[in-house]
Amino acid sequence: QVQLVESGGGLVQAGGSLRLSCAASGRTFSSYSMGWFRQAPGKEREFVAGITWTGARTTYAHSVKGRFTISRDNAKNTVYLQMNSLKPDDTAVYYCKPIYYSDNNSRPIGDSWGQGTQVTVSS
Repeated sequence: QVQLVESGGGLVQAGGSLRLSCAASGRTFSSYSMGWFRQAPGKEREFVAGITWTGARTTYAHSVKGRFTISRDNAKNTVYLQMNSLKPDDTAVYYCKPIYYSDNNSRPIGDSWGQGTQVTVSS
């Protein structure tokens, strides 16, 4: 099973941008579709964006579509989330996770989660 470490979070003003990175260990990274999820205090973890094995297809939650872009570089064992036009409602801990890819209903593989990276957007 792939091991993942998220980074790139921080404090940013509304309208600003951040790029999150998810670094993977092992040699099977390219075999997985990957997704970003987020969890705000008192809320359930929710799907944000997903990308297929080769990056040929991507999918986004309605709330971030047009503002966030997921990408991957399999040679670097890394998946990214470029976040633009950030809003206070984007404040959450962001997690990277292998997924069963679906255009409309991507789901995480397995039950374990890393520590994530905190994104805080001020107004």
